Amino acid sequence: MSKQEQHRILIIDDEPDILEFLSYTLRKEGFEVKTAPEGKSGLTLVNKFNPHLVLLDVMMPGIDGIETCEQIRTIPGASSIIICFLTSLSEDYSQIAGFDAGGDDYIIKPVKPRVLVSRIKALLRRSKADQNSYGNIGSSLRAGDLVIDRDRFLLLLEGKEISLPRKEFELMSLFVSRPGKVFTRDEIYSRVWGDDIIVGTRTIDVHIRKLREKVGDDLIHTVKGVGYKLKDKR
Repeated sequence: MSKQEQHRILIIDDEPDILEFLSYTLRKEGFEVKTAPEGKSGLTLVNKFNPHLVLLDVMMPGIDGIETCEQIRTIPGASSIIICFLTSLSEDYSQIAGFDAGGDDYIIKPVKPRVLVSRIKALLRRSKADQNSYGNIGSSLRAGDLVIDRDRFLLLLEGKEISLPRKEFELMSLFVSRPGKVFTRDEIYSRVWGDDIIVGTRTIDVHIRKLREKVGDDLIHTVKGVGYKLKDKR
């Protein structure tokens, strides 16, 4: 059994031709694939299929991709699922709306097979590397009133549990690992997204804004022209 066969991918798209093309391409690479024609049935499959990665179309009738992503992130145990949007919309809209909803990445339509496979493998490699990294440095990190619980994929702030999407969790873990250290934008891209994944220029800004909404504006500081740091309360 190849490494790819161990990974389950769910594709949610309302266009039958797209579903057929994507599922054929990924099955040929050895992935286990299931498909759903709209958001409601896709949510049901998330619970039953427990995918490692979801390819999610943005524009769908009924529950669109943005709302579907938001609902996936409320499912217990689904925080670690990688969500990659499929979109033909503008880059700014895709990043802001998709990342706000808890997405990890996006691919522009029309999808090229090599780009699709390369991006998915990179996302899964990065996910595996993160899991290995977590195992190497222990199951929790602490900085003042902040605790990163890696076993449960939770952030605790003054004892209150806060569930975060994968990338927000990884970003917060990075900050908590070195309170007071200024992480440059390049460092953050490399450590959180990986050098082999290309993301837009506003990606970090959107994730920082979402984190501040959840933990408060005073914990994560912007160092203009350089990057970001976690306030050191020691």
